[in-house]
Amino acid sequence: MDKTNKQKNKRRKITFTLEDIEAKEVHLVGNFNDWNVGAHPMKNVGNGKWRKQLALPTGKYEYKFMVDGYWMVDPANEQTCPNCFGTYNSIVSLIV
Repeated sequence: MDKTNKQKNKRRKITFTLEDIEAKEVHLVGNFNDWNVGAHPMKNVGNGKWRKQLALPTGKYEYKFMVDGYWMVDPANEQTCPNCFGTYNSIVSLIV
């Protein structure tokens, strides 16, 4: 395997966080899990803080949080893009 392929396959750990003291259930959903709501439930770590760590290949990803059945962009991330539903998705870019 050449160096280029190794860099493409390199995974980086990223921690997604959300603060919502009223949330009862939060899921991390994005194009990294085919927008599957059940794939990445977030853990309540106390005081309204939710966390989920993933190891993702380098690339650009769109995501949202599903909070108690409602979609939410990441309020801590100003990088967004419009989606096909007339709302916005948050964006995270992982580079080597």
